[in-house]
Amino acid sequence: MTTSPDTANFTTIETQLQQGVAVIWLNRPELRNAMNDVLIAELNDALSAAIEDPEVRTIVLAGRGSAFCAGGDLNWMKKARGMSSDEAIADSAHLARVLQTLYTSPKPTVARVHGPAFAGGMGLVAACDIAIASTEAKFCLSEVKLGLIPSMISPYVVRAMSEPAARRYFLTAEVFDAAEAYRIGFVSDICPPEELDGEVNKVLGHLVLGGPQALAQAKQLIRDVVDTPVGDALSHDTAKRIAAVRASDEGQEGIAAFFEKRKPSWVAQS
Repeated sequence: MTTSPDTANFTTIETQLQQGVAVIWLNRPELRNAMNDVLIAELNDALSAAIEDPEVRTIVLAGRGSAFCAGGDLNWMKKARGMSSDEAIADSAHLARVLQTLYTSPKPTVARVHGPAFAGGMGLVAACDIAIASTEAKFCLSEVKLGLIPSMISPYVVRAMSEPAARRYFLTAEVFDAAEAYRIGFVSDICPPEELDGEVNKVLGHLVLGGPQALAQAKQLIRDVVDTPVGDALSHDTAKRIAAVRASDEGQEGIAAFFEKRKPSWVAQS
């Protein structure tokens, strides 16, 4: 893989791009990739660049060293004591923006999880579309033991693990393993550590076959229908969506490629 020239000056993350896959590595291994203001700012820039890059088809979030992400850097969090209320809110909003960018990305996002994914690290996992974890991964919503709450990550974590599971793990701050994360639906799949990259690549192989516009609209469709009551309005909306997609250039290309027994234009030709 090659490093993108636009992101060569990052100090807390690394970026790679190969065959349409942008990999963003959290790179503070000596601190188990704990997040501070610099990492959050660089992660936001890298995500925005990947979303805007027409060569990027899908985004992988991963961690260097022994951990995916151990949560917030406590030295950074100490600084909040000297901030005004407005400054503290603005500071917290940076992570909220990163999570929202991950969640609403028009391009599929995949979390490659190994080692600890604690607190804010769980938020990063939850905001991705698909999470694949090593069987040695560990998870913890540790905030209440520090007198804090998992506030900014809550919209994504609750959606990912369900309200009943969130009630337990928000309140107990227990450490739980990959098998439990899979059981409650927080991660999509688990595998032995030596198979983690292979499992991630398997999923990526499927994702790059989808039409770029169709993938983006499928993600939007999920967000729009999940809390919408089934009825005439929703039926009409979904009928309008498929009619528009079917008539689009991408839709027509996909249908033509199927009947002509060839790859559609968005798939790399071998």
